[in-house]
Amino acid sequence: MKKRKKSSYFGAMINPTNFHRSQIKFYMILIPILLLMVLPIIFIISHAFKPLDELYAYPPRFFASRVTFDNFRQLMNASQQSGIPFGRYLFNSLMSASIVIFLSLLLSSLAAFAFSFLDFKGKKWLFAANQVAIMFVAIAVAVPRYIVMNVLGVTNSFAAHIVPLIAMPVGVFLLKQFMDQIPRELHDAAKIDGANRFQIYRMIVLPLVKPALATIAILAFQSAWNNVETSQLFISDEALKTLPYYFSTLTLGTSGIAAQGMAAAASLIIFLPNIILFIILQKNVMNTMAHSGLK
Repeated sequence: MKKRKKSSYFGAMINPTNFHRSQIKFYMILIPILLLMVLPIIFIISHAFKPLDELYAYPPRFFASRVTFDNFRQLMNASQQSGIPFGRYLFNSLMSASIVIFLSLLLSSLAAFAFSFLDFKGKKWLFAANQVAIMFVAIAVAVPRYIVMNVLGVTNSFAAHIVPLIAMPVGVFLLKQFMDQIPRELHDAAKIDGANRFQIYRMIVLPLVKPALATIAILAFQSAWNNVETSQLFISDEALKTLPYYFSTLTLGTSGIAAQGMAAAASLIIFLPNIILFIILQKNVMNTMAHSGLK
């Protein structure tokens, strides 16, 4: 009887579908932490629907007492001053982010497959170069990046939003860590059955690294969706610029007071796709965190 009670006790602790009084102490710790993490999200949402007088109220109010959509209407109307409709900026951002996600996943997974499963000359040096590239932020290589973009002839074109962002050294590293955990017996068995390298990559390796692919998709989306530098540095045609760039120029031609409401609405529009994508893929992200360091 004692053994059964002990096993049921530990079973209740590790099984989240069944509540047990032993789990109360975990809830006492997790719920306050959850509230602290959720409060900024609630504030961003509430802030976007506040009228101007409440945006400047003192002491500041956490929730809006009078919900209004004026901030969003002003945001839409302000884009007409540049002659470009709001929908054009939104389309450019969505299209560039979608293409960046697809190409980043494709190139990162192919490179990781080569580093993990293939043997070729200079493999260690190339992977070391990938590791060094992780240490550089975009602004540190802005000048050489512009020179490369100019030589390729993609400045002031839609491709300027895509080319600088499709190379993801951290994505290559993360996927290689996952692929190194795949038993080599699967690779050898598929090779014996007559599968070529691309078939092994597509039918065996990719399904086994889905958690890492989901994590890289989130990182690629964030880098593309929040990107302002490409519109500032590589594009002069206003019709080709993206939503974050438009939001960053809201104060131009607008009084600082009036721009605060639009800035609050813009912050919510930029924030929501990031949190929605993370919620959809959070299970895979958690699996990535749990297994990326294991071999």
